[in-house]
Amino acid sequence: MSVLSTAKCRSSSPVLFLILAAAGTLISSEMNHPNPATAGSQTNELGRIPILEYHLIQPLESRWGRSIANFRLDLETLYAEGFRPIGVSEFIDGRIEAPAGRKPVILTFDDSSPGQMRYISCAGGIQIDPECAVGILIDFHRKHPDFPLRGIFFVLPEAKQPHKLFGQPEFEAKKLNELVRLGFEIGNHTLWHADLAKYPGSVVQKQLALAQESVGRMVPGYRFLALSLPMGDWPQEAALAIQGSYKGIEYHHKAIFLVTGGPAASPYDANCQFTRLPRIQVTGNELKYWLKYFELHPDLVFVSDGDPTRVTLPRNQLPRLARNRFANLQVTTY
Repeated sequence: MSVLSTAKCRSSSPVLFLILAAAGTLISSEMNHPNPATAGSQTNELGRIPILEYHLIQPLESRWGRSIANFRLDLETLYAEGFRPIGVSEFIDGRIEAPAGRKPVILTFDDSSPGQMRYISCAGGIQIDPECAVGILIDFHRKHPDFPLRGIFFVLPEAKQPHKLFGQPEFEAKKLNELVRLGFEIGNHTLWHADLAKYPGSVVQKQLALAQESVGRMVPGYRFLALSLPMGDWPQEAALAIQGSYKGIEYHHKAIFLVTGGPAASPYDANCQFTRLPRIQVTGNELKYWLKYFELHPDLVFVSDGDPTRVTLPRNQLPRLARNRFANLQVTTY
């Protein structure tokens, strides 16, 4: 077994990025009364959602690395502040599964490094390293069942080690399948972190299509919903980042994640553009900055009404509602 940790086995300044409106389908059934389930809370499902960007999870803090201790502290802080993870698919589909009064957050992990997902030897076989990101999230969920196992890992199927699918080549398929089984999502990050701005369209499509094909082969039938742009660079023909094909292998990304930009607009907000989603790099005090920002501006953060089939918002924000984006959603104003 290669690249295995020696950890002990256990039993089981920033700017808001405003973006253009995207088209969609009809939101219906508007009602002008408060939601009794969240009376007294500052429910606002047109508020912003932080999309957090992690890279290395490692013993010490660095420019692109979050220390294990700080990653654990991040989760404790998010939990205490009322944030709960949601999946990218929930965001795209406009069905936010956050309890009433809670605030959604999206956890993203780029570059498929070993510190994100690692196996270690244990009596009778192997297990997820409790010191890697997935192990830490599992432990946190065990202690706080209302903090679901949600997040997306943007992987590199042909990168140099140790970034090729989290290292440990013998476990590549097992890791990808286990991530999906646990409730996480997998996203496209090209074959080997290619700067798409430097290549012709044929190479762009090859990078994205073959990454899709590689993961779909190891996780049968799995399709990427999202792309994280390496370095945040768009291809010269920007539309190829969204969809294309190579030798009959097609890809279609419903969401594209940028490198920076602050918290994202709500999917119900006409300013939200799914193919240009900003993120918050969790380095230094960046997360602390934005949590303080939301504390000072509570009206700007998304607070759930607890019902994924309904959108609740202040009446004065109704002009911002993307009425055409989602079908069959009930709208409640107060």
